[in-house]
Amino acid sequence: MYYVYMLRCMDDTIYTGTAADVEKRMKIHFEGGACASKYVQSRGAKKLELVYEVETKGEALSLERRIKSLSKADKERLIDCGAEIIPTIERGKIIG
Repeated sequence: MYYVYMLRCMDDTIYTGTAADVEKRMKIHFEGGACASKYVQSRGAKKLELVYEVETKGEALSLERRIKSLSKADKERLIDCGAEIIPTIERGKIIG
């Protein structure tokens, strides 16, 4: 299993990433270790907002890329919908 997660940073931006072990990855982000992404290191982790579980690394990377293409408003809508919905995203917009 792989996971795509959305993490709110202290400046209210939303970071999207993938991980095979979300708990381990969150520990790294929240402790601010050298293995945390530079983006999160510079802004600080505030809250894990959403986690999607997918079967393969390829699916995780594809979903991560699609989420990253969204506007902040669409990312907020996605967070409001919850993890039970894996979005269909085309050309930077949530479909459906």
